[in-house]
Amino acid sequence: MRRPGLYNRQHAKQAGAVKGMIGRLLIAVLVVICTISFLVLWTSNGGGPSGFRPELNLDKLWRSADSGGWRPSSAPRSNWPPPPREINGYLRVRCNGGLNQQRTAICNAVLAARIMNATLVLPELDANSFWHDDSGFHGIYDVEHFIMSLRYDVKIVEKIPEIRKNGKTKKIKAVQLRPPRDAPISWYTTDALAKMKEHGAIYLTPFSHRLAEEIDNPEYQRLRCRVNYHALRFKTNIMKLSQSIVDKLRSQGHFMSIHLRFEMDMLAFAGCFDIFNLKEQEILKKYRKENFAPKKLVYEERRAIGKCPLTPEEVGLILRAMGFNNSTRIYLAAGELFGGERFMKPFRTLFPHLENHSSVDPVDELAENTQGLLGSAVDYMVCLLSDIFMPTYDGPSNFANNLLGHRLYYGFRTTIRPDRKALAPIFVDLEKGRTTGFEEVVRQAMLNTNLGGPHKRIPPDSFYTNSWPECFCQTSPKNPAHKCPPDNVLEILNSQLGEATDDLESVPESNSIISVA
Repeated sequence: MRRPGLYNRQHAKQAGAVKGMIGRLLIAVLVVICTISFLVLWTSNGGGPSGFRPELNLDKLWRSADSGGWRPSSAPRSNWPPPPREINGYLRVRCNGGLNQQRTAICNAVLAARIMNATLVLPELDANSFWHDDSGFHGIYDVEHFIMSLRYDVKIVEKIPEIRKNGKTKKIKAVQLRPPRDAPISWYTTDALAKMKEHGAIYLTPFSHRLAEEIDNPEYQRLRCRVNYHALRFKTNIMKLSQSIVDKLRSQGHFMSIHLRFEMDMLAFAGCFDIFNLKEQEILKKYRKENFAPKKLVYEERRAIGKCPLTPEEVGLILRAMGFNNSTRIYLAAGELFGGERFMKPFRTLFPHLENHSSVDPVDELAENTQGLLGSAVDYMVCLLSDIFMPTYDGPSNFANNLLGHRLYYGFRTTIRPDRKALAPIFVDLEKGRTTGFEEVVRQAMLNTNLGGPHKRIPPDSFYTNSWPECFCQTSPKNPAHKCPPDNVLEILNSQLGEATDDLESVPESNSIISVA
């Protein structure tokens, strides 16, 4: 596989430059170190032409990963009083970004309201900054289910009510605040709370990544899981459409979903320009200049350490090395691929059975909203329900990261998560014509990755990517903190709330996974 443009740069002009020499030496050292460390690991496992041939069991991959005795559980395990009658005020938030960035912001908003003993106003979804889609919360999520599911945690209203004072009706005007990025809980209990008590309501905008993810309070983290995996349910039309697509795909056997993040914004963010022609490079550089902070990025250095998104062809070669053949059915969740068909053709040759939501179920509703929130929501649900999910670039991708966490919670469903840093020197060698042992070293790289089972959260993974162990429990735990909550947890919460309910399906179940359709 020869990457377009890789060998057409004029290195001769830099031959005598010390700066260029140092740069090339650094790249060479990085590639050599990655290659040597990988080969040491490979040979230590009996690798090599005459040694052990690493194998992946495809039958196991099509099933969920081993749970290790864990199961999802986000119900409270300690005293969790219901929202008090007296509140400190109202909390409004504006969630900016795409669907999944907004999703994490909604989870944070619920937690912030709980922390401040505030009533949450139904979160606003930004219509302009990303999708140019004005669907809003009502257009995407089941509002009634959202409010009812969280009644044990926070009070939620659709708008700030008017108050009567001295015989007059008065509107409460929320004072606008800009929270610090990844603000600690202390900011909400001091600065934000003081303004709320003073004015009666606060309006936090923008509200993306405005509450620290790592919080040393398991009950707060479990509240996030209750919001993310139970309360945030897409509207009925989205759920039915998603299930219809899944049924059609599964009618012919297993299928995998791939989030092919080979799009203009991510390529510009990564600074991976050199595989494109000059016109395409100009487009990417212009987009980067307009949307990201200035930063010197050297393609060879980025490439050597796995910072570039995998090309569609590289994705195909990984899957073939793992043992998947050309009969594998693949659902593609992706926006407009940058570079067009010339980058997709090699992948399509390897795996001809490719589908997306428009090809499987070409309904008018999707055709009109393919790139908006509706299309993203359908892609999310199909990827959640697929037998295998593969993100090709899970760095700053909210879609991939949220799905990794959701599939873990949804019964440890298999994920294929390429280690781009380990694979980078292998693909660099392939580009140079070194094909011997290619599939073996790719298989070994993939064997060293987690395929969906319980695993420790290690930076840069976020809580939304991996909520283990906070949102999981064991029936026979070695650590008391991991014990599952009692079976009558709903009765306990109901008695604390002071109400009886027959609608148990609308609240987080302690021992269930999730209701999806």
